[in-house]
Amino acid sequence: MRFSGILVGLALCAAAAQAVSPNIVYILADDMGYGDPRYAGGKVPTPNLDRLAAEGMRFTDAHTSSAVCTPTRYSILTGRYNWRSTLRQGVLGGNSQPLIPDGRQTVADFLAMDGYKTAVIGKWHLGLGWNRLPEARKAESGPTEGQGWQLDYSQAVKRGPLALGFHEDFIIPASLDMAPYVYLRNDKPTAVPTVTKAFHRPGPAAADFEAENCLRDFTREARSFIQRSSKEKFFLYLPLTSPHTPVVPSKQWKEKSGIGDYGDFLMETDAVVGEILAELESVGVEKDTLLIFTSDNGFAPAAGLEEQLKQGHKPLGDLRGTKSDIWEGGHRVPFLVRWPGVVKAGSTCAATICTTDFYATAADATGKLGALGPQAAEDSFSILPLLKAEDGFKREFTIHHSINGSFAIRKGDWKLCLCPDSGGWSDPKPGSEASKSSYPVQLYNLKDDPAESKNLAEEQTDLVKELAALLAKAIKDGRTTAGPVQSNDGKPIELPVRVKELLPVLGEL
Repeated sequence: MRFSGILVGLALCAAAAQAVSPNIVYILADDMGYGDPRYAGGKVPTPNLDRLAAEGMRFTDAHTSSAVCTPTRYSILTGRYNWRSTLRQGVLGGNSQPLIPDGRQTVADFLAMDGYKTAVIGKWHLGLGWNRLPEARKAESGPTEGQGWQLDYSQAVKRGPLALGFHEDFIIPASLDMAPYVYLRNDKPTAVPTVTKAFHRPGPAAADFEAENCLRDFTREARSFIQRSSKEKFFLYLPLTSPHTPVVPSKQWKEKSGIGDYGDFLMETDAVVGEILAELESVGVEKDTLLIFTSDNGFAPAAGLEEQLKQGHKPLGDLRGTKSDIWEGGHRVPFLVRWPGVVKAGSTCAATICTTDFYATAADATGKLGALGPQAAEDSFSILPLLKAEDGFKREFTIHHSINGSFAIRKGDWKLCLCPDSGGWSDPKPGSEASKSSYPVQLYNLKDDPAESKNLAEEQTDLVKELAALLAKAIKDGRTTAGPVQSNDGKPIELPVRVKELLPVLGEL
């Protein structure tokens, strides 16, 4: 009896331990392609990403909600498809106003209400409520170029991360090639830009701001946050600036890869992951932490696709398209999850998931999935059942979006693109003669044709109509999860005329 009692006690203790909410770390690379990591066939060493794959679960069919960065970041934090926001195409700039409106709950809000200490460190790119000067400043030396000289850098911004559930932040406003080039700490600029610098686009910059230092600075701040927060539950959102252009590996990593600056920068990005793992181990919370690593979209051609291919490195693997496109190369991304004791080491999952799923997953991991309100995480499905190798994952279909606002819908092996072209930067480009003369939509069987080379839309007309009806309902309902109908933001969603003529159900939105 005594032995049985001990077993029962141990079982209860084990159950209680698993019921404790984990720390959560979400690392988001910028423009890392599906084929970039070594474990996926990449040419350069990525030992820390390989370690995550060996110690956790690798998803082979994970997607961002958009093929470009701002929209994907919106969806990660809100659990809502990006095209439900007012941003229907393109991305924001460094001077843009906030995309997430007052009253829209984020995953950081949700976790903060559950007692988590929350921080975002890295690239924000969701707009900031800048204060503005009556007259624009001039550079103290050199030319005054670019946008942002009219911003008041002496004041904190409004509706920044601190207004969206984060207790701390250390960020740059947008991409590393978008001015202003200045850090903000807890929503307040750390310096007043006095010179013009250009890491592609010229604009106001703090005198000591250098692009190659960003990864170092973000890593330092992230390690500090983990160290200071290790005695309580914490959520760290770490959106990196790499390997996005400008491709600026630091001196320590120059010429390490053997295939040029992009490979060096990729290795430095991998090293940041190693630093985070080291800090989690240093403070003794590595076994109590759910860590997710992914990218905000696919590889960007601006980083030199042809040069990489010549070196034998295939950043997109065998996928068609690149960042910006509706094809798989635009939005199928690396996705790794490590949670010791919960996620089986060395496991692989082929389920189709989306970055919108983070919100519901975080809620589920903390035991609070039932607490999600009807106006939160409308397109988020918990992947916790997949992480535990259990039944219960509820995503029926996934909706993709390109830089010009083109839609695609994926259900099972089938993917319907609601455009005749790439929807982005690849050929055939939107508006090209090839686009105008092509069938209005594209249908691919990704199981038989992962390269999306054979358009079956004219042969499978009933399936095209079925998928189009699913998309129309998802748009109209304002959600894809169970719950009351919601409204999308802004004006009604418009699809191309030729698409609506072919599929009238999409003309009734």
